[in-house]
Amino acid sequence: MDAIRILQKSEQVSWDYDEDADVLYVSIGEPSPAIGVDVGDGMVLRYDEAHRALVGLTVIGLRAKLQQELNPTPA
Repeated sequence: MDAIRILQKSEQVSWDYDEDADVLYVSIGEPSPAIGVDVGDGMVLRYDEAHRALVGLTVIGLRAKLQQELNPTPA
């Protein structure tokens, strides 16, 4: 099985938060074509097949997740 590079040190990390959609986008390195790999719980990894490397991630529902963890509903 070929190795998959998860993360390499990169000086270029950028992010964008869409407040209306409550989605955080994080890109690592230069933008490149990537496939989305849904790993559950609103997290999608962006994977560059050509370079066999993780190039970003998307967090869906970030604000909602934070509010839920910081202010849990009593059982």
